[in-house]
Amino acid sequence: MPVKAGSRDPVLARHRQASHEYQLMETIEAGIELTGTEVKALRAGRAQLREGYVRIENGEAWLLQVHIGQYEGGNRQNHEPERRRRLLLHRREIHYLDAKARLGGFTLVPLRLYLKGNLVKCEVAVARGKKLWDKRQALAERDARREVERATARALSS
Repeated sequence: MPVKAGSRDPVLARHRQASHEYQLMETIEAGIELTGTEVKALRAGRAQLREGYVRIENGEAWLLQVHIGQYEGGNRQNHEPERRRRLLLHRREIHYLDAKARLGGFTLVPLRLYLKGNLVKCEVAVARGKKLWDKRQALAERDARREVERATARALSS
């Protein structure tokens, strides 16, 4: 999924299962410290956020377990695909996220990587893991909503 020219804030990678696996409370935009080959690989659509998470260590936010595939033209200067990447946040935002993450049951999850101008940004969510019955309930609600939409569409078309 290469980036399309002219699109506004094009998404480079998305964690599609996040809203199914987690109850998303709030989101924060963070910058991300990358090397040149990582940016080129992201623009080529070679990123995966599924296993990723954010951890606060020593007053810094780190993006862990995010896979950014190697850039084909990178030769010796190519990056390691699953290295730790520092997130660029204000100190008060880091303290806020750390306090939220220390509460029971909360975690910090990357939702998407996207371009804002020429900068790569990461949207981080404060989330709580869903139980199996929560997931079933969400699926049932979604199915019921679809059924209502179908019924109204049929009623309008006849």
